Amino acid sequence: MNRLFLLICFFLCSVVVVSGQDVKLPDPVKTGGIPLKDALSKRQSVRAYSDKELSTQTLSDLLWAAYGFNRADKRVAPSSQNRQEIDLYVVIKEGIYLYDAKTNQLLLRAKGDHRKDAGSQDFVANTPLNVLYIANLDKASNRDAACMDCGFISQNIYLFCASEGLASVVRGSFGKDKLHKILQLTGKQEVLLAQTVGFAK
Repeated sequence: MNRLFLLICFFLCSVVVVSGQDVKLPDPVKTGGIPLKDALSKRQSVRAYSDKELSTQTLSDLLWAAYGFNRADKRVAPSSQNRQEIDLYVVIKEGIYLYDAKTNQLLLRAKGDHRKDAGSQDFVANTPLNVLYIANLDKASNRDAACMDCGFISQNIYLFCASEGLASVVRGSFGKDKLHKILQLTGKQEVLLAQTVGFAK
């Protein structure tokens, strides 16, 4: 009887952790895709999306390609003086999560569907994924360098999407102050850029 009770308690605790908190992503697939020149030829900005969801495997692969680690302490995208001052926040239907590249996890930062807060364009609220680029200016060599580093990461996402048959667009129109409040960012954190990812209509 006691053993059954403990098993039930363990199961209930596991469900709570899985359904309402951090998300452990599957290991990213780090090989394959189309040749680089083919991806460059297909790269484009798209502003009409279906509501089809991305799989967790695709999300894991995309985030690694964007800003994961390909060496012990170095990432797939460069950063000024290797400061690694950009954090990627993932905005999906279930909430806003911080991507932890070291552990390959999504760390919950705000529950609920905040996609409409990730940009002013009509399509943003219904797309499966919006990525926010948030600079930690305490770590950055300067703000200009942080802006430049966003460009490296966003191009990685563009090329991944071109390779995987996904659509993307990088955006500068979003409610910076509202996002700052939702995410309870510090005075040294700034939302610099947003990027939408999904399936083209």
